[in-house]
Amino acid sequence: MARESDIRGAFMAAMRREPGLGVIVTTQEFVHQLEKLNWHFSLREANQWIKANTVTFRDASTQEGEAKTYKQFNPNGGI
Repeated sequence: MARESDIRGAFMAAMRREPGLGVIVTTQEFVHQLEKLNWHFSLREANQWIKANTVTFRDASTQEGEAKTYKQFNPNGGI
């Protein structure tokens, strides 16, 4: 059975460091990590969770749509 705490773990697993960008998370990778843990979010639901549950990530997407890229803007602040 899926647990609520798995969502935060999936978000952390989706984080990656990109040269010149810092720490980023894509909505697609977040959804992929959630599916591994038996959570099934749409891209829209994943974006809503990120906006509601993180304070140090901002939308840094260069394209329109639900496939977003979030960049950590305060690496010392945590999630």
